[in-house]
Amino acid sequence: MIFRPFLYFDTGCAAYVFGCGSVGRCAVVDPQERDIDAYASFARAKGMTISHVFDTHLHADHRSGGRALARQVGARYCLHRSAEVSFPFEPVEGGQSIELGNTIIDVVHTPGHTPESISLVVRDLRRGPAPWFVCTGDTLFVGAVGRPDLPGDTERNAAQLYGSLHEKLLSLPDAVEIYPGHFAGSACGAGLSGKPSSTLAFEKRWNPMLTADLAAFVQKACSAGLSQPADMGAILAFNRGRA
Repeated sequence: MIFRPFLYFDTGCAAYVFGCGSVGRCAVVDPQERDIDAYASFARAKGMTISHVFDTHLHADHRSGGRALARQVGARYCLHRSAEVSFPFEPVEGGQSIELGNTIIDVVHTPGHTPESISLVVRDLRRGPAPWFVCTGDTLFVGAVGRPDLPGDTERNAAQLYGSLHEKLLSLPDAVEIYPGHFAGSACGAGLSGKPSSTLAFEKRWNPMLTADLAAFVQKACSAGLSQPADMGAILAFNRGRA
């Protein structure tokens, strides 16, 4: 498998390009509008065609490059089927698998940060059938979890987030690597580590939000007291196709 993270230290954001070098097909996850040429250039340099572009959710902190990149390279732009947007997209849902040669992407619906949030569990069949890593979007970070307050109905979202974590992501093998959508410097969670990746085993041991029971988790998640991302309204309008 070919894999490359793109880390944006000014905003604490991350995007990912990965795929199968044997068949020359890859995916891009959570691309930034400002960097779409860099993703396309990297794919070309590795002899790969971008066939799928994913946003793990509708971002509130930065303008997505998903639609523009998909148009530029002729890829499918993928969001969870419940995403409320004003443009056509390729709907995906939990339990769906997408094949990129030896690279297999298993879609997991992980609501809580937003209703349409997904995580992408990735396998490399040349390595074996077991999951290798998961792109967790804004559901699970290193040392923290996504904030549940941005869509409103914070307590309900926090309870959903707890279920997404404990019933879906934490049921994966401990050795699975996690690659989140953010690290320290982002406004999308409280207490994010400056380390941009981890493993599920490490997070189970050291992430304080994962050792809390449901009531404590909801209380902590709802009392983080975070400010809204700058220009959130305009950014969401753009990402929903309404600006």
